[in-house]
Amino acid sequence: MAEFLYVYFLETGLGWAVIGAMLAVMFGGMGSAQGIRISAAQGAGVMSEKPELFGKLLVLIALPGTQGFYGFVCAFLIAGAVGLGGANGIVYISPVQGLGLLAVGFCAGMVLWRSAVYQGETSAACISLTAKKPEESGRAIILPALVETYAVVALLAAILVIGWICPAMDQPLRFIEPEIETITRQKAMEIEKGETTQPATGVTGGATD
Repeated sequence: MAEFLYVYFLETGLGWAVIGAMLAVMFGGMGSAQGIRISAAQGAGVMSEKPELFGKLLVLIALPGTQGFYGFVCAFLIAGAVGLGGANGIVYISPVQGLGLLAVGFCAGMVLWRSAVYQGETSAACISLTAKKPEESGRAIILPALVETYAVVALLAAILVIGWICPAMDQPLRFIEPEIETITRQKAMEIEKGETTQPATGVTGGATD
């Protein structure tokens, strides 16, 4: 167990990256399932009285399911960035990069989760609108699509950040260490002593006969 933790979390960042990928899938899938449950429950109630509206309601019911696919795309990109599934079997990722990918998967997954739930609630409201005014079904689709816009933004941001963290599979990210001048206590005391013992200089003048 200790060797496993060392290899996948300390020597490389593969473990962190895998966790980040699965967090994106988990939150995206969980949010889509909740969103579809909300919209499907509303749609089932409407179709119990108006079954002829099934075709118009199906799109509204299925709209919250896209976030789950976005989470899968994030996981696929993370896996490709670290070299999983490559032909040579070499993983190009440091622990710092792995933590970065973990943060990407978590943050993107949270946005996908909450947006899917909110989109399900919006779809439920639009299903009620369609039930009362079937001619407004086209406009009703636009409203939950607006909520999904921010899930798309999260996906695009994840794609960009993954590319920044892992710029190239054969060129691991290198950090530049800043040169910091360290002054010891003795050196600081010498400087302070030199400043206190330095004679004061000034311009003096007097009248001469």
